[in-house]
Amino acid sequence: MSRANKFALWRAGARSVQIDAVDEFPVDRLDGLVIGGGDDIDATLYGGEVAPAVRIDEERDRLELRMLAEAAKRDLPVLGICRGSQMINVHRGGSLYTDIYEVFVKAPRLRTVLPRKSVEITQGSRLAALLGEPRVRVNALHHQSVDRLGDGVRVAALDRWGIVQAIEVPRCRFLIGVQWHPEFLVFDRREQNLFRSLVDAARHRVEDRPQCDPELVTENQ
Repeated sequence: MSRANKFALWRAGARSVQIDAVDEFPVDRLDGLVIGGGDDIDATLYGGEVAPAVRIDEERDRLELRMLAEAAKRDLPVLGICRGSQMINVHRGGSLYTDIYEVFVKAPRLRTVLPRKSVEITQGSRLAALLGEPRVRVNALHHQSVDRLGDGVRVAALDRWGIVQAIEVPRCRFLIGVQWHPEFLVFDRREQNLFRSLVDAARHRVEDRPQCDPELVTENQ
């Protein structure tokens, strides 16, 4: 977990712990989960073409798929950030564009931590309720995005070129993924509300709540 994510969670009132493939933290001691940014996801997990020059972390892929499976069983609140949002979709059987600029050729090659990209939030979505605005400006540090939606996943935000910028799973209590990095938008209260809402959902989790898609099984897990 990046320091920026840890800081955002601390501001929201949470105590965070970093989980890695070497020393996994017991999932039954977690109240919520953040899956952050990082290397590309192995394309073989969603039937995509492997790019030889792309760096992947197979151990992290396997770890995050396991964590998402456990989170689904317990209906833990989950926030996916950039790669984390993509991993949510892959876990639920969806696919990714391995390089958005090969598909969305008119989209600018924007890479910045500053809020330079305009994003349209889907009306009536959970994300719209959390952000309180139909349009927000966000940063962009990615070259992949959601392609085919996974089981139960719906689009929560798009940019002007039609690239998916956020997803959510309505049947789950709190399962949201954003393509941007809200942890870097420290002075934007709307973006920080993503972390506050995650923490609030974690605090009020109901132990005997039914599983979130208990029948879901991901290939290659």
